[in-house]
Amino acid sequence: MSKVAEKYHDHLFTIFRVLVGLLFAQHGAQKLFGWFGDKEPVVFLSWMGVVGLAELWGGLAIALGFLTRYAAAGVALLTLIIYVKAHAGNGLIPIVNNGELALMYLASSFVVFTHGGGKWSIDAVLKKR
Repeated sequence: MSKVAEKYHDHLFTIFRVLVGLLFAQHGAQKLFGWFGDKEPVVFLSWMGVVGLAELWGGLAIALGFLTRYAAAGVALLTLIIYVKAHAGNGLIPIVNNGELALMYLASSFVVFTHGGGKWSIDAVLKKR
C-alpha cells in the first residue's frame, strides 16, 4: 500500500490541494456574492466582507498553487481566528460548538503549508523560470 501512496503522492496531493482550496473559496463566494445558499451578501467593507475576501482569494491561491505557502499560512491564521471568535465561546468540544469544519480547514492548511504547491502548481512553473 505504501508503494501506491509513494507512486501517486504528487497526484493525490494535487487533488487534495485543489479540493481544499475550492471548498474554502466557496465560503468566501457565499459571503461576498450570496452564492451557494439563501444568505444575502455581506457588506464588502465589513469584518465579514474582509473574511469573505480572504477566504475567496486564499482558497483560489491554494487551488491554483500560487504563493501556496503564504496562502496556506493566511488561511490557517484566518481559520484559527474564526474558530476562536465564532466557535470556542460555545464550549471546548468542536462537534458541540460547530467548529469542526474550521479545525479541518486549519489542519488542511498545515498540510498545504508543509508541502507547498507541489509538482503541479503555478509555484512550480514559476520556480522553473
